Amino acid sequence: MHEAYQVSSLLNLTFQVESIVAYDNNLLVGTRQGHLCMYNLVRTEDKCEVQLMRYHKSFSKRAVQQLEVIPAHNLLISLTDNLVQVHDLNAIHFTTICQVQKSKGATFFTINIKKQTSLTGAKSVLVRMAVAVKRKIQLYYLKNNEFFELMDDISLTDIPRAMVWCQEAICVGFRGEYALFKLNGEQKDLFPTSSSTRSSDPCIVRVSDMTFALCRESQTVLVNVKGETERNKALRWSDVPVTLAWDEPYALGVLTDSIEVLTLEPNGLVQTLTDMPKVRFIVTAQQGLLFAASVSHIWSIQAVDVGKQRKVLVDGKQFQLALKLTQISNESEEEKTEKIHHIQTLLAYDLFHRKQFHESMKEFLKLGTDAYDVIRLFPDLLPQQQQGNDYPEPVRDLTEKELETSRLALIDYLIEMRHRLQSPDTQGSINARGNLNDRTTTKSTNQLLQIIDTTLLKCYLQTNDALVAPLLRLNHCHLVETEKILKKMGKHNELIILYQTKGQHRRALELLQSEKSIERTIGYLQHLGCDSMGLILEFADWVLTEAPEEGLKIFTDDIVEVEALPRPRVLDFLLKSHKSVVIPYLEHVVHTWEDSNPLFHNALVHQYREKIVTEGSAVAEHTRKKLLQFLDGSKQYTAENILGSFPTDSLLEERAIILGRLGRHEEALTIYMRALGDIEKTTEYCKKVYEKGTPGSQTVYVSLIKLTLNPDSCPLNLPGLVLSPKTAQPDLELALQLLEQHANRINPLEALEILPDDVPVSRIHRFLSVALQKVIQDRRRVELMEGLLYAEYLQCKEMQMALRSQHIVVTELNVCPVCKKRFGNQR
Repeated sequence: MHEAYQVSSLLNLTFQVESIVAYDNNLLVGTRQGHLCMYNLVRTEDKCEVQLMRYHKSFSKRAVQQLEVIPAHNLLISLTDNLVQVHDLNAIHFTTICQVQKSKGATFFTINIKKQTSLTGAKSVLVRMAVAVKRKIQLYYLKNNEFFELMDDISLTDIPRAMVWCQEAICVGFRGEYALFKLNGEQKDLFPTSSSTRSSDPCIVRVSDMTFALCRESQTVLVNVKGETERNKALRWSDVPVTLAWDEPYALGVLTDSIEVLTLEPNGLVQTLTDMPKVRFIVTAQQGLLFAASVSHIWSIQAVDVGKQRKVLVDGKQFQLALKLTQISNESEEEKTEKIHHIQTLLAYDLFHRKQFHESMKEFLKLGTDAYDVIRLFPDLLPQQQQGNDYPEPVRDLTEKELETSRLALIDYLIEMRHRLQSPDTQGSINARGNLNDRTTTKSTNQLLQIIDTTLLKCYLQTNDALVAPLLRLNHCHLVETEKILKKMGKHNELIILYQTKGQHRRALELLQSEKSIERTIGYLQHLGCDSMGLILEFADWVLTEAPEEGLKIFTDDIVEVEALPRPRVLDFLLKSHKSVVIPYLEHVVHTWEDSNPLFHNALVHQYREKIVTEGSAVAEHTRKKLLQFLDGSKQYTAENILGSFPTDSLLEERAIILGRLGRHEEALTIYMRALGDIEKTTEYCKKVYEKGTPGSQTVYVSLIKLTLNPDSCPLNLPGLVLSPKTAQPDLELALQLLEQHANRINPLEALEILPDDVPVSRIHRFLSVALQKVIQDRRRVELMEGLLYAEYLQCKEMQMALRSQHIVVTELNVCPVCKKRFGNQR
């Protein structure tokens, strides 16, 4: 508790007070005898006094039941003799401007003042009034200092006893309950005025434009204009209040023998004002000034200076109330901002030392406090050389659960601060000293991020080490300190991630090698990229030695970085150190990646050849099949370069394919016929060559027949070659057979030149018939094509003549469709 208000006795009256109203420093008092007095409060250093400004003895013949002032219009609204009247507030005798005749029989009224801004920016004040007349509420609006009906009356089921109007809702209190009436016709019952069956009088006070305070016995609840309870907390009085007044942040409740001052947040009793017996009325004149009145006595209730209250509250660690007072004070904005920041800082530290860790971190976030200052509250999370004995003091004797709670709260704070520091919107507002609000830090942004991430790492290790790896993958942790912590905790996997993100690839790979982690090493190397080619080859060596097939994935996996590696350099490395995986690598480059570089195609041919020669044809039969298919299918290898590397006494079929690629068909046929003695493969070769239509392909069958008739016509210069005895002698029958089988692919003139003169015509009758028929077909095809071309020519000529026959006559009477002018001077 502290002294929030000071009470001064102002007047002892000889007449009976029936109603009071106040605005600014002015107080109007209506009496039971019908008098109206207006006083002005005069404040001095020692005391407060009032001066009687005006006195109207015959204001009314009856008691002045209720008074309200509308300062913006200089109007006084009164209720006397159950009739609402409007008076000129500036007139000496409060001249009556008008009477609301329809309000005859009214018991009380309430005023609602709504400030509006038009589309043009002009500001206006809308004054509305609700009058309780028996079981109805009459609604009015003010225009030209007169009240006019706003809408139809609201019918009630009971006689109202209290009423307050906020926005578009009117809260009405009956003897037993509260209800909310909206101008659109909606009605909502709120709650009873008492928790027992015994009814009690209602009490309502306006808190803000959106909120009512409703008394329910010794409690006061806040309700918004939607009829919802505004806050879970309620004001609790020591007795049932007679009436209320609201002076933010305080609520003043008039009890039987005193006035209690309470706050809602924080909830509790602030002060008890005594020496004011039998108070019936209490009204607010302005912020920090209220008037209270009994039947014959009037007091002023003035708020103690905000600065004095604030000092007492801060010393008593009542920071929330000190903040509220500062926010509504009359201090300059700059001074107010500085005071609020100071109090919030003290509040944050106090919450921390009261072990309300999450609430404390929320306050630090609001303030944008330097992360380093917050981390200092946890000395065990600071590096040893940075731990000191200066303020703030850490919290001692924490239980295991409290320690975990504090770490979790710090994690939430650090994550949010990390987000703010990395946000593009925040980067511009971070000053040269590195904090968000230019206050206490001397760290740069990068240093702050380094401290934050290193501390986060320590917190995760203590609370949830599964989050360490995700943090390290994108971090600003201090390398040396983090490395030391992870080594101490035995977190080798996380240590590797740290090295990777910090670019310490060699240290990461050395650690993986020491652990013999083949799979992780492969994955690590695959993502290094071309810039680290030397490192990749260095550490791929031990992986390929331990697991060649798995290790080859370093250079062949379907990963962007892997595919971009310099393939010639990889091939050179494999040829020198790991020949067992050269063929799989080249096959992947050629067949999977479809690389057309002749280097790899030639290399693959050489590797196939070398393996076959080394292991023998029988053992490497599968490899030889692949070589034959590759030589026959690939278009990228350089035939003239690889021919010389093939042996002269073996791999003859491969040599024949290469010779065919070079266009040396006679030599290739000689190998098939003389060396291999395989007629079927020889004819198959001729068929492939002929169908390709390459230069020399039209005479390949003639060469075959010539070789059949004269085996020595194309000698092979291959040392050590053993010829096949099957085809060593001329074979006329075979030649004639081939001639008949492929008659349509052989030029008859060339064939007749190489046939012996003693061959009967009957033996070549079939060949000649087929050859002659083919010649006739070719001639007819040519003639047909000639006829079609001539027909097309005639069509084009006809079309040309038709187009030339068309004409257009343009005279001076014709108008251009574009420029809309006539054609002239056509000569």
